[in-house]
Amino acid sequence: MSRVAKKPIAVGAGVSVAIDGQHVTIKGGKGSLSLELHPDVTVAQDAGALTVRPVAETVGAWAQAGTARAVLNNMVRGV
Repeated sequence: MSRVAKKPIAVGAGVSVAIDGQHVTIKGGKGSLSLELHPDVTVAQDAGALTVRPVAETVGAWAQAGTARAVLNNMVRGV
């Protein structure tokens, strides 16, 4: 299991997140970034934070979830 994937991503003020299935778009004061998620990963937005979860409890799905969480965190910090 990925420890990285278990941490929520804090979304700061001025940053908006749009989730459309597997497509995530993050917009902020410095621009807009988008990402197409791997099919083994789901993302949800709850109370100012993003949570990334694997679809199945497999090693590969947890690895994909950890990678997606790291990329999304960098996107939020970048905009």
